[in-house]
Formats: sequence, structure tokens, C-alpha cells
Amino acid sequence: MRRIRITVSYDGTEFHGWQVQPGLPTIQSELQRVIGEIEGRPVEVAGSGRTDAGVHALAQVAAFSIENPIPLDNLRRAMNRLLPRSIRVTCVEETDPEFHPRFAAKAKNYQYRIWRAEICPPMQRLYVCHHPYPLNEARMAEYAPVFEGEHDFSAFAASDEKDALGATKVRRIFESVVRREGDELVYQVRGSGFLKHMVRMIAGTLIEVGKGNLDRDALLERLRPGYPGKSGPAMRACGLRLVSVEYEP
Repeated sequence: MRRIRITVSYDGTEFHGWQVQPGLPTIQSELQRVIGEIEGRPVEVAGSGRTDAGVHALAQVAAFSIENPIPLDNLRRAMNRLLPRSIRVTCVEETDPEFHPRFAAKAKNYQYRIWRAEICPPMQRLYVCHHPYPLNEARMAEYAPVFEGEHDFSAFAASDEKDALGATKVRRIFESVVRREGDELVYQVRGSGFLKHMVRMIAGTLIEVGKGNLDRDALLERLRPGYPGKSGPAMRACGLRLVSVEYEP
């Protein structure tokens, strides 16, 4: 049995997120369909984490086990031939039999991209959130690092089916920055892991900072364990992309 690790890039516009959902198109279900066709039996594909409906990925990592002796380059070509054009496998390699892309991940990098000009080009509309209204971008950049470090992000997480298990919502953020790139305002965040809608809710909170509605103390209060409400609002999914997943060499 071979353990195969793949890097996947996808346009999430037409999909209901990563995870398999009965009767709905998802990234995981498409990958399992084509790999199962190549292998001749059902194959489970594990991902480094879930992305929500409409969220994109530049380099999602996934893994599966097959018996087929097909060479790696041929496997990549076969998968891309069978997948919809909105999903591309960019790298295929053999890995340790015990490798799991979620449990082995050391960090994940996300970007939330906001188009700031008055007119959003039609070719960009599916990959950015258009917000042409006044914002104090310098203030957003100043406050973005408040999220760095280890915090309870319960106020920045949407309800999840795992909530009943009582899992911790403490996460460590290694980097949290806001910067300008031409007509785009980019929120870049790197962390040990992320909760459901967490990046979108942080981005929405930073928008409130830019509007002048929140100060540093208000951000710190939302990171306090036991904070009674939710922060945000969660920004539109189309502006979010998973940039990369990091592993030990």
C-alpha cells in the first residue's frame, strides 16, 4: 500500500467547501471520485483541514492510500484529466504510511483580500470582497498584531458540530498583519490552526476597527476567555484563500 501526499489548488466558488456532503459538490468528494476511479475501489482522502463553501485554496494538502503502482507523474496527469478545471493537483509525492495532513501540520497560512477601489473588475469579483467605503487602514495595520500569540478565539468562531465535544478554542497565531497591495487590502494570518469562520470573523472585526467602531481594548476584551458575545461580522467567503500548509522538513 502506498501513501500519497498531494498539493491541491482550487477555485471554491462552485463548491460547498472541502468536506463531503451528501448530494452537494465538494472538493473532497471530487478528489475521492477520481482517485477511486483510478484505483478501482473507494478511496478516502484526508485533508489538512476544512475550507468553507466559496473559499479558495492555492496549496491545500491532502493524502490517501492506494495499491495502484502508477508512477507519480502519471497519477498527477490522470487526476487532472478527470477533475473539473476548477481543481488542479499541482504536486504528487509518496510519503510516510502514517502521514496525516491535518495532524502533522505545524502551521497554516491564510489571506483575506479586500478590493478597495470604487469599481471591482469583473474578473476579480469571485476572489475578493469589494469594500470601497472609507477605512482607516493604518489603524487596521496597527491593531492586527493584537491577535498574535495564544488566545481563546471562541468569540471568533461560528457554531460547529464539534462544539458538543467541548474541544478547546484556544489557538496560537504566529503572524497577523494588514498591508496594501495596489487596490487590495490584504489581511495575512499564520497560525497553528483555525476555527470555523475564524479568519473571516477576524477580518470583519478589523473592518470595524477601520470604521472607528472598535479600539485596542475592545479587541482584547473579545479575546478574553468567557467573552459572552461574538465578534465579526464574518466577511464573505470569496475573499478568503488558504495559501499554504507547513510541515516539518
